[in-house]
Amino acid sequence: MPVMEFPERLNAASVFIDDNIAAGRGGKPAILCEDETVTYDQLAENVNRMGNALLNLGIRIEQRVAILMPDNPDCVYAFFGAIKVGAVAIPMNTILMPKDYEYLLNDSRAHVLVVHPSLLGHIMEIRGHLKHLEHIIVAGDDHDAPLVMSKLMADASPELEAVETSKDDAAFWLYSSGTTGFPKGAIHLHHDMIVEADLYARDTIGVRESDTSFSIAKLFFAYGLGNGLYFPLRTGGTAVLLPGRPTPQTTYDTIDKYQPTVYYGVPTSYAAMLHLAEQTDRTSLGNVRMCISAGEPLPKPLYDKWLDRFGVHIYDGIGSTEILHIFISNRPGAVKSGSTGQIVEGYEAKIIGDDDKEAPIGAEGTLFIKGDSIANGYWNKHEQTKTTFCGEWINTHDKFSLDEEGFFWYAGRTDDMMKVSGQAVWPADVESILIDHPAVLESGVVGVADEEGLLKPRAYVVLKDGHDPSDELVRELQTFVKKNTAPHKYPRSVIFVEDLPKTATGKIQRYKLRQQAAKEGKKKKKK
Repeated sequence: MPVMEFPERLNAASVFIDDNIAAGRGGKPAILCEDETVTYDQLAENVNRMGNALLNLGIRIEQRVAILMPDNPDCVYAFFGAIKVGAVAIPMNTILMPKDYEYLLNDSRAHVLVVHPSLLGHIMEIRGHLKHLEHIIVAGDDHDAPLVMSKLMADASPELEAVETSKDDAAFWLYSSGTTGFPKGAIHLHHDMIVEADLYARDTIGVRESDTSFSIAKLFFAYGLGNGLYFPLRTGGTAVLLPGRPTPQTTYDTIDKYQPTVYYGVPTSYAAMLHLAEQTDRTSLGNVRMCISAGEPLPKPLYDKWLDRFGVHIYDGIGSTEILHIFISNRPGAVKSGSTGQIVEGYEAKIIGDDDKEAPIGAEGTLFIKGDSIANGYWNKHEQTKTTFCGEWINTHDKFSLDEEGFFWYAGRTDDMMKVSGQAVWPADVESILIDHPAVLESGVVGVADEEGLLKPRAYVVLKDGHDPSDELVRELQTFVKKNTAPHKYPRSVIFVEDLPKTATGKIQRYKLRQQAAKEGKKKKKK
């Protein structure tokens, strides 16, 4: 197993930005976004200007800089500008509610927020509740704001020496979903991105300097941050950024316009793209030579249909916010459709059975991973850190089995979390919203496979007296959830029931709801 060695003093911005200039790539496109092309020289200059702008505001090493931006060059300048001056960059999900941003900004104690004008309203709604935020920098050309990113950068020097950080200093945090509605900030260090870029992108799937990479997963996701930013920068390639929502049509339009060679998606997006392709008789992905999938298991039928239509493999894998990116993956020359693939060289895996011993070949157990990109822990979450970060190993809370050829097969979660469109959904989060609806007495939410084999939330709902089941009420409950949380969490189906299965202590037995859903699915197929 290769051992990666790093100098004691290391700043990630120097590696991903400055090293490309030293390698003579200054005039090469680094980022393509809408009608804008950013060369490596321009990227380096603007990262320096943003870093100096933060220094001019008094930001210093270890202080947090939150970033609430769509995928665009300004987002990249803010991310690496913060890292270069030794601050901690915190990309935030752009589809959350104001109350979520209140929690994230107070939990992280961010001193600065860099925000897109389209999202500023969410922040101003909660401005009075933000205890630590000192500066709000508005991107774009919003000249009414006290601090405008373009003005601050124009007034800042284009020269900046990277702060001498340690390889083990915090460089950025990524917030993952929490089991009780409170997200956890995974603390990633300056060397973490280098580990994933070299072990997975370069050595496993073979991303190279000549590649143009396009990811529909956004930069605030661990998956998207690698795909759309530090993988292409580490290999000296080009990144395509899509600021807007990646619908199947906009995704195809982007592929047609920029002709990427590497495409990163999630199973839900592949299913939607395949559906559109079947409707329009599309059979080409242009110059795409390989597709990558993660976020949720890729069903074998979906892989087979995609390969048959486009002639391009989808290399499925699994990663996590805590481990930063993919650590088990299918790869060129080694694919078993339906499996998650083999361990990425440089990582170690073990499957632990219910007896706390390593499981034999073919037996299911909990997957533990060891590797150098694992986060330092969760910010201010001591108990959750202890249950997930176990010495050199991390408990993924995923159940797997291993076959004789070293391929891993996903078998579900050890808890109730489900992945929907590549994003975590905790049933308790959806249930807590549904209970606020005046018609709902209680509910139980589980993941149910759709026709493509992809999990989608289903809510089993007990109504209060005086409320009757109806299709109209189903739509009302779905809209209610959409309005009060991230849209991907809403239940795709609602089943009204007289009561919910519970333990003697009153806890909902979701496994029984999953069994009920499976029976209902079998009845449908028979019809």
